[in-house]
Amino acid sequence: MELVIYHANQCDPRKCSGKKLARFHLARLTHNVNQLRPYIVLSPFSEKALSPEDRSARGLAALDCSWAHAEDLFARIRLQERALPYLLAANPVNWGKPFKLSTVEALAAGLVILGRRSQAEQILSKFSWGHVFLELNYEPLLEYAAARDSAEVIRIQSEYMSE
Repeated sequence: MELVIYHANQCDPRKCSGKKLARFHLARLTHNVNQLRPYIVLSPFSEKALSPEDRSARGLAALDCSWAHAEDLFARIRLQERALPYLLAANPVNWGKPFKLSTVEALAAGLVILGRRSQAEQILSKFSWGHVFLELNYEPLLEYAAARDSAEVIRIQSEYMSE
């Protein structure tokens, strides 16, 4: 599955998981938001959750920009957006925090939900902590990937959030 990252050059390049994926030719960087149109864009602002019903998508896209600017970016352009459900970060900056995923974690989660676990493992393998993301979120990712649709993903998410 194709992976595209809109990169706004607003992060520390040494810690940028998106740039690292591009260096390994595992994702393509773009500075043009319009190039995201054919893909499902992972967005915390979407009212619809990513689910297995999205498996026919051409690819996944992620925004690698400051969250202070992300909402403006989404408001300006109409994209096919999906939100990721409740997951815990394993990256060193936000370890254990819900919804605070790095770009590679977000893409990996999307890949697992869409039935492409081996590709998720491949992109996470470039990070010393990458395997921890899948271990930390093993059960929820398994359940999200088995869900029928967005509504079921939201139901499963609410069970995890109430624990």
